[in-house]
Amino acid sequence: MASNRRRFGAQNEERAAVFLQQKGYTILERNFRTPYAEIDLIAKDGDTLVFVEVKARRSMRFGHPAAAVTPHKQQRIIHAAAIYLQQQDISDCACRFDVIAIHVRPDEVRIEHFPHAFIDEQAY
Repeated sequence: MASNRRRFGAQNEERAAVFLQQKGYTILERNFRTPYAEIDLIAKDGDTLVFVEVKARRSMRFGHPAAAVTPHKQQRIIHAAAIYLQQQDISDCACRFDVIAIHVRPDEVRIEHFPHAFIDEQAY
């Protein structure tokens, strides 16, 4: 079961990366891990560094995929983003946090993109 979840997650992170690339983004990192959180995708949108959380679901039984990005999860991602910025020695760059929600059904895959999904200036 865990391997099915991992495969499902990896497939949808790939879908999100392709979606963003088609919109002109450049993917810089995938699955950036820290002790606090994992950032699914880190991309560039023009001059803006974008930290992307990807959430996918097969049904809406447990709510919209984006609803899984709780304030607690946001804080963990913000902390991980601060570590990325420090490791890359980036101090003067516009940053934002996006969520990609993917609805996977047998006959359809729907991708929703939520730019500026959450903001915390402490991350910069």
